[in-house]
Amino acid sequence: MEETVQSLQEKGICPTCYHRGHGDIYADTADRMLYEDDLLECFFEARPRSVGHTIILLKEHYHDMSQLPDETCAAVYLFAKKAMNVLKEVLGVERVYLCTMCDGAVNHFHIQLIPRHPNTPIGSKNFVKSRTEYAANPKYIDTIREKLTQEAPHA
Repeated sequence: MEETVQSLQEKGICPTCYHRGHGDIYADTADRMLYEDDLLECFFEARPRSVGHTIILLKEHYHDMSQLPDETCAAVYLFAKKAMNVLKEVLGVERVYLCTMCDGAVNHFHIQLIPRHPNTPIGSKNFVKSRTEYAANPKYIDTIREKLTQEAPHA
C-alpha cells in the first residue's frame, strides 16, 4: 500500500524521515538542490510563494527549533543568514523573510526563506501568497550553488 503524507502522520511517522528511507513521498529535489552537507539540504521549494523560495532542511529529525542542540541551531541559522545574503545578491531582492512554521502533529524542523522582490508590498501576506509551480532558471541557480558552496560557514 502506498503511504501518503496524511497516512504517515496519522500513524505518528514523520513523512520527511520516511522519505529519506523510502524516497516515495516528495518530488525529487536534485534539480532544485542548492547545497548539501552532512547537516542539511538547501533547495528551491517545488511550489514557491515567491521566485527563489528556499527550504533549509535538517537531515536529522527535530520537531522544532526548541529541540535543536545549541551547536546545530547556531550552524543552521548561520547557514540561513548566508543563504539569505546570497539570495538577495543573486536575485536582486529587497528582503528575504525567514520562517519555520513547524506546527503539525508530526513535524520535521525546516526553515523557509521567502524572498520579497522589488515593488512587492511588505507584510505578513507574503507568507501566505498563492503557490506557483517552480520554474528553473539556470542563469541564477548555478550562481547560487557556487556561492553557497564557497560561503557555507560549517562546511
